[in-house]
Amino acid sequence: MPSTANKRIAKNTLFLYIRMLLVMAVNLYTVRAVLNILGVEDYGINNVVGGVVTMFSFLTGVMVSASQRFFAFELGKKDFTKLNNYFNLTLWCYLIIAIVVLFLAETIGLWFLHSKMIIPLNRMSAAEWVFQFSVLSFMIQMVVIPYNSVIIAREQMNIYAYVSIVEVLLKLAIVYILTVFTFDKLKLYSVLTCSVSFFTSSFYILYCNRKFSESKITFYWNKNMFYELISYCGWNLFGALSAVLRSQGINLLLNLFFNPTINAARAIAFQVNNAINQFINNFFQAVRPQITKQYATGEKENFMILIFRSSRFCYYLILFFAIPLLLETPYILKLWLKEIPEYTILFTRLVIITAIIESVSYPLMSAIQATGKMKWYQICTGGLLLLNLPISYLFLKLSYPPQITMIISIIIAVFSQIFRVFFSRELFHMSIKGYLRNVISLISKVTVLSFLIPITESFLLSPGLLRLIIIIITSIITCILSIYFVGITQIEQKMIQSVLLKKIKSQFSPK
Repeated sequence: MPSTANKRIAKNTLFLYIRMLLVMAVNLYTVRAVLNILGVEDYGINNVVGGVVTMFSFLTGVMVSASQRFFAFELGKKDFTKLNNYFNLTLWCYLIIAIVVLFLAETIGLWFLHSKMIIPLNRMSAAEWVFQFSVLSFMIQMVVIPYNSVIIAREQMNIYAYVSIVEVLLKLAIVYILTVFTFDKLKLYSVLTCSVSFFTSSFYILYCNRKFSESKITFYWNKNMFYELISYCGWNLFGALSAVLRSQGINLLLNLFFNPTINAARAIAFQVNNAINQFINNFFQAVRPQITKQYATGEKENFMILIFRSSRFCYYLILFFAIPLLLETPYILKLWLKEIPEYTILFTRLVIITAIIESVSYPLMSAIQATGKMKWYQICTGGLLLLNLPISYLFLKLSYPPQITMIISIIIAVFSQIFRVFFSRELFHMSIKGYLRNVISLISKVTVLSFLIPITESFLLSPGLLRLIIIIITSIITCILSIYFVGITQIEQKMIQSVLLKKIKSQFSPK
């Protein structure tokens, strides 16, 4: 892969990590603060009712994926006229979709809220507020998708870091306002979170209008381009629907079989999951445009190298945090939360395991999306993901405990990744032996070596702050050493050595 692309990825990853650290730090604090202010019941209501609206958010995921793919593809070909055409076509399409979703939410969504969800009668009014402002937030997010996609395709990741500084300050302000005002806390929380979404989205729109010519709004229509976009989105729609049913559908199932407290436990577990996934998402957000551009320019060798390399590094990034989190879950949650809802510890460990397994899938998914050939991929992977809901319902109906839903999710995640590997072989002739040798074999060795010492320490040392610190330090050291000596290729080792030597020489050379 060209050095300029490597430098760009490194620079963008740095900006995204700055963004991530800010967001993660504030999110961890605000989750604890909001949980204490709202209480377990209201926190669970916010999660499950917001989940009803999130059921529609599979559309957002589809549109983001489509926009980024087509924008990055045209940038790779340097066709700016066609890029502007795609921008306007997607913008008008998303506006129409937002209106349709609004209609569905205000009819089917409200019916489901009032007739099917288990919510205490005295909190139904607050639940309605959460629902309505969640719908409004969704519509805002739909409109801003093309603008965010332009920023990502242009690889202007520093903008996300700057906006996040303001965003985290606003989230801290929300916590303060909740403690000051006597108005219903859950209602107020829904209004304020929607307001933050509106503010950040407005900035992205204004920034793109000033910086990028392709974001100039005109009414554009092209039947062939529309069909191409719809064809891509249509099959992605099935896959995205499957993914959201796995997450939010399970949320609703747990509400039907148990109570809002279980939803609160699951929400906290997924907050932890979201925090560590930020490390993957930020790295991968910097890599994804390059994968699409490499495919668009026909650089097959660089294309495959980037897939293998990014798969490994996505896994390594999550491994750094997964080891201490898995081993010290009870103590970390105790430090973080004043009140730990039942099942939170177990849920947290299971979602981390799921995240570890799924971490290697992102580059393959992006590579498949770059080809635009989504029909059979989405039918098969979407079909596998859809199995989560009926299988989970069956086991819950048989009186299995709530954690069975996450165990099922782990098993299906493994089978889904196996399918992606075989599908990639058929689609762009990826070598399965090469994938096993350059990805699976290396990450397996790193995992075993990285866990050995920390897990031994967890058995030998008494629970507490000292053990947590020791395990964190040991995990970092063993991960770094394992990755360098057995987890990367010789070429990558030489690249690292070269970078380090240049840094050392620059420090000690006379000025």
